[in-house]
Amino acid sequence: MSDPITVDELRPGDHACLTYSDSDERLDIVAAFVADGLDRGDKIICYTEELSADQMAAELVSREVTGARDGQLIIAPSRDVGLVGVGAQPVVDVLGAELAVSVEQGYPGLRVSADMCWAVAPSPAAERLAEFETALGSLFTSGKLTAICEYDRDRFDPVTLSFAARSHAKTVAALAYHDDPVLRICRQHRPPGVRIAGELDFTHRDPLEQALSEAVRLDRHLYLNLAKLHFIDVACATLVAKTAFSLPPGRTMTIVASSMVASVLRLLGVEDTGASLTGGRLSGGSFSDGSVGGDVRLRLIEADERP
Repeated sequence: MSDPITVDELRPGDHACLTYSDSDERLDIVAAFVADGLDRGDKIICYTEELSADQMAAELVSREVTGARDGQLIIAPSRDVGLVGVGAQPVVDVLGAELAVSVEQGYPGLRVSADMCWAVAPSPAAERLAEFETALGSLFTSGKLTAICEYDRDRFDPVTLSFAARSHAKTVAALAYHDDPVLRICRQHRPPGVRIAGELDFTHRDPLEQALSEAVRLDRHLYLNLAKLHFIDVACATLVAKTAFSLPPGRTMTIVASSMVASVLRLLGVEDTGASLTGGRLSGGSFSDGSVGGDVRLRLIEADERP
């Protein structure tokens, strides 16, 4: 198995595995996968198990995935398409038929996102997982099918997860700037920016600075997701604030934070202004940079205030 790649590196015909512990991170990757498919003009099917079809649709919209033509994006519960309680070959036949229909409809390819939690339902489905993944491989030879199979690390045992990784040609993961049991800093695709979870202090300032610098370079409108960040010290909060106030005119930053993190940022002058800021100065004169303009727009949203 090759090293993990980011979702934007997937190519037509790839059969990839995604193992995850953070459901928000999974949904971010799935949203990017769907959005890339829409940009390519592919037909897309999202098989969902953990979330209902309506919930999955809402998650995609909240991540700015829109613009699908009629019939281009299908979201279906796994149980409705026979992914539970049947043998592997009937499921492969269903997917093969969907691929044939997509080609007949004029789509350049079919993208499939599959939440594999159906295999831990109270049935012998997990025992057939190896058969399913092996049989599914025959559908990728045309280069028309691209798929991500998603495995929750908290629900699958290590043996199954190891098999899943071996049975896929590629593994998809978020680009991580730092990842240990205490802190994870990674790239967020939809909306584009940075996701940070855990506890963040001055000892992790370097990966934080790297992540923020790359987001400033790549993203016109930067989204900083701190909803699962439980602690931030003043040094790192100041770096976040300086990044926000140093954005050039016309650039924006949205910060979604837990109430504790939001309170620290507010002490440093980061507010949900929705209007021009006085660039380069934090409240109380904590720092000043006279070269920064006053045209920055900033939104600070507490995580529990999100719709």
